[in-house]
Amino acid sequence: MPSTKDWSFTMSDALNRVYESIDHENRHLPAATRRQIITGAAATLGTMGLLGLPELASAASKKKVTVDDPQTILNVAATAEVLATIVNTVGYVQTKFTDTPGTTGTGAITKRNIGAAAKEELTHYDVLVSLGGKPVTKRIFVPDSVFADQGSANSATGLLPTVIVGDQIFINAYLIATTVFGLAGNGKLARAASEFMGTEAVHRAVARQSLGLLGNDRVFIKFNQSESAPGPLGGLPGFTDVTSAVTELEAVGFGFGKQGMQNGKPVVGKFYEFDLVRPTTNQIPESSLNTRSPDNARFGTPVKKKPVRRRRHKKTHKKTTH
Repeated sequence: MPSTKDWSFTMSDALNRVYESIDHENRHLPAATRRQIITGAAATLGTMGLLGLPELASAASKKKVTVDDPQTILNVAATAEVLATIVNTVGYVQTKFTDTPGTTGTGAITKRNIGAAAKEELTHYDVLVSLGGKPVTKRIFVPDSVFADQGSANSATGLLPTVIVGDQIFINAYLIATTVFGLAGNGKLARAASEFMGTEAVHRAVARQSLGLLGNDRVFIKFNQSESAPGPLGGLPGFTDVTSAVTELEAVGFGFGKQGMQNGKPVVGKFYEFDLVRPTTNQIPESSLNTRSPDNARFGTPVKKKPVRRRRHKKTHKKTTH
């Protein structure tokens, strides 16, 4: 596993550069608006696209974002991977998968894809913990409707529509993270964000295909454009302020260490403990996974040139005769 030193988590200076750049690019806007934009960018950096934590929502609402240290980033990311591991693992075990209309055997493939996603998210969690990450909570509330069935192309409930919605939110947020890390001059973290984004895009694609929708439907990965693809999220815009996604996730009933709510009423569901779910994730019989760790290579590291030694010219003295 890469060490914290290997990943170059020197965030304070980098974040200052990001905020200065954002402020400069939006200098034509009122100061209050610029502060809101910077707050959204800060939340994006802190969550790395990993959303729904009350602590972050509260910090953003108070305009006091304190996510510019490596430990906070690692802790938030580890917490979100707890959620992702639980949803995919429990979905793999509890959900009944059926064949895509007009096909035979695709239900079994769908189940394999969900199982693979569970193991991938658990690997992400382990990498974060190896870097020092500590989850804020390992107790996640999930609505029963998520695991009731695999869902359909036109439904908003069920496992696959939930995966499609969630993965598009993560894709959107990872693209923001890629942008702001790039502006900070940290190509390594920008690339890491894009590596996560690519995995989320694959998850979205195979979930769509399992619902009979075109999986390979993106000419370009969607960022802030309105969703034009048929299916869940149709017509909804993306976001440039990651805190706007918190409300959406809470609206479907997820809870992070607390009871899920919808329209002011408790959601029917249950709490899942990560440490009790993890052994099941490890037992999922999927051995075809590859690229099991993020690329730790550096791009564009300047080559140290050997100093050029200048030759010393000996002074010659002409002999003079008297």
